[in-house]
Formats: sequence, structure tokens, C-alpha cells
Amino acid sequence: MKNAITPKERLFQTAARLFYQHGYRTTGVDTIASESGIGKMTLYRHYPSKDDLIVAFLEESNTEFWEYFEQSTQDVTSAREKVLAFFEALQGYVVSPACYGCPFINVATEFPELEYAGHKVALEHKQSVRARFTQLAREAGAHQPEALANALLLLMDGAYMAARMYGASVDNPAKDVAEVARQLLDAQCKA
Repeated sequence: MKNAITPKERLFQTAARLFYQHGYRTTGVDTIASESGIGKMTLYRHYPSKDDLIVAFLEESNTEFWEYFEQSTQDVTSAREKVLAFFEALQGYVVSPACYGCPFINVATEFPELEYAGHKVALEHKQSVRARFTQLAREAGAHQPEALANALLLLMDGAYMAARMYGASVDNPAKDVAEVARQLLDAQCKA
């Protein structure tokens, strides 16, 4: 049985790591080709442009986010507990050295043009997250489910930005993101 990684997979993994750690604009195709050990011709055969590679990375990041969301909430049943479980998992991640922020925020920051393909993927992702938070807020009995969902989205994105800004330092304000989520839920979901 062959477990060798294909050139396309190696290119993608290298680009994903570089995009996430160093940014989209600063990561050139020459660097991706060099670090992956795959020639630029092969890169362009699999991904006709760097923008195509960015979109592929964002689509994979979206899939990974939802897998992470489901995994972090699978052991609880109530909507309120699902939100808290997600934010507890998020808190552990955003204060770790593995977190370089949010790939969707990062692309929107580097490519603010609304028509840019990567920006569109990022916006769709954030709209899906907000819709999921709205659904959970309704199920949790929030007085203003849309307002709570917006606050949770801003809280999540703020935690990702804190991770990018502070890294894994002890003064990273994201270290309290789960408690803040709990306070938001308490304020919105009281009987």
C-alpha cells in the first residue's frame, strides 16, 4: 500500500502553512515551489494561479473549521452548552503557539476588495458562522438571538486577532474568551 504524498498535496500543505503563518501577499509562488520541492510548472498545472491556491486553502480551512466546531461540541446536547464548548476549545487554540489568527480575517485584511475570490470565500464563511450562532442563540432562548450571534462572532474574531497580535504570551486577552462568551449567554438567555 502506497502512502506517499502526491506533489499536489505537498504543494497545498506547503502553501497552507506559509499562507497561515506569513500571509498571502508575502508568500510567493517561488517560495511555495522551493519549500515544497515541487517545480513551478507543476504548481501551475495544479493551481493555474496563486489566487486559485488561496481559494483552495480557504475552502479547506472552512471544512476544517466546521469539523473542529462539530468535534468541540459533540459531547454536549443543549445549544447553550454547544456555544460554551466551542468557545472553551477556541480559547485553548487561540492562546497556543499553533494559532496565527483566522485565515478568513487574514485574507480579508490583505485583500479588502469585495470582488476578490478569496474575500468572497471568507465572507461566506463568516456568514455561515453567524447563521450557526443565530440558530444556537434561538435554541438557547436568547432574547435577541441576532444580537447575541453578532456579539459571539465579534468575540470569536477578536480572539483570533488577539492570537495574531499577542501570540501565545501570558498577556493574550483571548485567555478569557470562554468566560466572556458565558457572560454574553447569561445576559441574553435569562428567563
